[in-house]
Amino acid sequence: MADLWWIYSKPVPADGRELWTLFLQCSCITAVIGSLFYNWMFASLEYSWHLSVAMAISFSLLLLLTLFLVHPARCVFSMIMPTLGTKQGRKLLFSTCVMIAVVNITPNIISNIKTILQVIQCICKNSSDSLLNSTALLEKVSWEFGEAIQEATHSIYKPMNGHFRFSLFQNSSLIYQKMHLAGEKISREFLSVEVLVKDSVRVANRLAAGFFMLYLCFESTWYLKNYLTNLRFDNFYITEKLERLAVDRRAAHLLVGSSKKLIRPTGLKLSREEVVLCLVQAMLVTVALMLMLVLVAMDHFAFSVADTAVRKAAQFSAVPVTLSIKYKAEMGITPFLFKLFWRPSEALLLRDFNRTYHHHLIFSSARCRISPPRPPNPSVLLVVGLLFCILYGTVFLETFARRLCHSIAASFFPACEEERVLHLYRRLARRHRRE
Repeated sequence: MADLWWIYSKPVPADGRELWTLFLQCSCITAVIGSLFYNWMFASLEYSWHLSVAMAISFSLLLLLTLFLVHPARCVFSMIMPTLGTKQGRKLLFSTCVMIAVVNITPNIISNIKTILQVIQCICKNSSDSLLNSTALLEKVSWEFGEAIQEATHSIYKPMNGHFRFSLFQNSSLIYQKMHLAGEKISREFLSVEVLVKDSVRVANRLAAGFFMLYLCFESTWYLKNYLTNLRFDNFYITEKLERLAVDRRAAHLLVGSSKKLIRPTGLKLSREEVVLCLVQAMLVTVALMLMLVLVAMDHFAFSVADTAVRKAAQFSAVPVTLSIKYKAEMGITPFLFKLFWRPSEALLLRDFNRTYHHHLIFSSARCRISPPRPPNPSVLLVVGLLFCILYGTVFLETFARRLCHSIAASFFPACEEERVLHLYRRLARRHRRE
């Protein structure tokens, strides 16, 4: 492995064997990266498969030529891998979480809301149907009551017309048509909102992913540029070359006295600045996690409401309605004439009317088309939870990823690393003399 890394990090291969070894290394790397790039475009960014294949092949060929011919490009590419463990990698992972959540959780929420609206539409339709039927009952009651009034005891006192004029709205199909059109309009609006949200998030995620990838390459290039041009940049490590230089010049005490400010690149010790940076990044990840949990809670709440609405609507029983009519009247026969003849007044009693009518108001029916509520997908929650675990892991691995970038740059440019070690040694010596 050391020999393979030495061939990979050399500016120019020494012979044909190293040339073919370098070509095989670059080919294996581009094959793996091309496969990951295709999966990323097709599965995560949701591009078409033929476009993903074309982009993956073009990217792999370009990457192969660049790695094989350009020595600094190999260094930058090698530093991109540990840079994925920094904040730029976290941005990529977070964009992936957002894409997974929006594509899988948001349609679930919208579907459950549509189920709730379907339950409301079903209740409105059946209740209006029951009300229309109740008007038919009122028409029957009015007609029977009018017939009872007509059937007086003596025909000479019979009213001209005892029927009530009851206006009944018979065109019930117009109500059903309007309710159906309203339901279809709401469904189309929800579908358009769902498509708009998906398309917007897909485009935003593609733009963000492309920007983060370009910035990832830029950050690695920026690190290499500062490493080669600025001797003070990221130069506070106790490396093997610094230890050998201090031992050769009999100044090992410089490293012991500066142990609080210098760290070993392979050690687990974190400086105070690194600890503060980790805590800040962990807080930012926690805020993102809270926002994601709010979306997940909305998904569970929408499913709970939809499930409760469907179950309660199925349990709605018919509401009995009882209409009782009691009528009793008497008609006096010219009372003033009886008073003239000093006789008691007589009254003509009409037939009593006492009937009871029954009706049922129905609020739900098995004929209603209600889509079943969609429960939250546990696999989506598992994937999002795993990605956030990786995000929290990268918070604490960011420091070690930066140290790994330093080691990679030092292996690609050993002459520059020697200058940097000598510069750090002189700084320690000057500080020691001042103290």
